[in-house]
Amino acid sequence: MRVLRSHHITNLIAVVDSFLPRAAANPWGGRPVILHNNEVIGLLLFSSFVAPQRTMKGVYTWAQTYYYRRFRLPSYKSFVRKCHQALPHLLSLLDQLLVKDAAVRFMDSTMLHVCKLVRANRHKVAKAAAGFGINWQGWHYGFKLHAACNARGQLAAVYFTSANEHDGQQIPYLVNDATVIAVGDGTYNASVMRRKMWREHKAYILAPPHPKQDKKMLVRIDENMEGAVKKMSKTPPINNKDLAEWVKKQRDTS
Repeated sequence: MRVLRSHHITNLIAVVDSFLPRAAANPWGGRPVILHNNEVIGLLLFSSFVAPQRTMKGVYTWAQTYYYRRFRLPSYKSFVRKCHQALPHLLSLLDQLLVKDAAVRFMDSTMLHVCKLVRANRHKVAKAAAGFGINWQGWHYGFKLHAACNARGQLAAVYFTSANEHDGQQIPYLVNDATVIAVGDGTYNASVMRRKMWREHKAYILAPPHPKQDKKMLVRIDENMEGAVKKMSKTPPINNKDLAEWVKKQRDTS
């Protein structure tokens, strides 16, 4: 991977502009925009690439230090307000970059803590939305990021909940009609949700038994798995060699 330099932020903003075209200038004049939403998105993304910050104040200080000549930065209060205004545009950009037609998906989640546990009772910013959750690392207070990616590591779906939400209940937000098989850990092995996903999307949820379920064995290939394999045969593979064989097979059967 090439090392990112400070001037590469211009290329990143050009990419953002290609996905989110800027509106034309007001013909009646008016106050000029000090910092455009696309520039805010570029600053937030580039900061996470080269110098990840834990707070918005850190992002603002980083921008003031290295890009005081490139951008006309407003006050910190106005910068935070502009970040809130740019959030819908950032979500639209993320939605356009998702690989929604991925047939094979790998699901998992990660904790996003808003503060340490000792400060959880005094936390006020996200008090109405955050929650307590536990994973193999211990207890956390904050949120949980659920995501699904394809075999190339490209994001296919993203969902955001509080930390106390169970992973298995978020499968409907990570699976769509294009999904054939979704692979996850033991937290996604809910029989009710697996049957629902097969009934609604014809998607097979492949997950090992939970460590506490010692008697549960995944040794039987049921009709759902058989149907998923049939559906998988209609999906183009990833490798070029397999893709050529798949195209030849489809031509012979047509």
